[in-house]
Amino acid sequence: MADTTVQRTNELLYLDDLHVGRRFTSGTHALDEKQITAFAREFDPQPFHTDHEAAKATLFDGLAASGWHTAAITMRLQVNGGLPIAGGIVGLGGEVAWPKATRPGDVLHVESEVVEVVPSRSRPDRGTVTVRSETRNQRGEVVQTATVKLLIPRRSKMDSGIEGPNEVNDRQGGLLCGSCNS
Repeated sequence: MADTTVQRTNELLYLDDLHVGRRFTSGTHALDEKQITAFAREFDPQPFHTDHEAAKATLFDGLAASGWHTAAITMRLQVNGGLPIAGGIVGLGGEVAWPKATRPGDVLHVESEVVEVVPSRSRPDRGTVTVRSETRNQRGEVVQTATVKLLIPRRSKMDSGIEGPNEVNDRQGGLLCGSCNS
């Protein structure tokens, strides 16, 4: 049976450590009006993100954080331990949605679950993992969902005993290809 408990760990995880159903939770980030307007002025300067009064006359009926700001906070929370991937969180693509606005005063956290693990057949040093994440506010409301495919390294060949095709080619006098795709 898949492990469905939410886990926190300081250990960096490799492809070999992940399985479908493994869950993680992040720390929290408190968001205020100053953060929302500063991010928006720089990256998404629309009135519902930059001006408290003007935002009242929009479909948001008040100041709302840019979805891209919520995405950036989500990334920070995951990098800071909410998704402790060895080698960093390297995205290959995905889908993101914002079902509810993030507001001043919200305290966000991220809950993530591994939904697919695929070792590479051509590059034994890596694989891909699909992760579904929900960013929630202090009331448990989902303010962002994201399903992303990540490039994840496997444990070192010394740890796993796996010899990749580049090592075989090197021993046979062939060329090494450090930039070949999986």
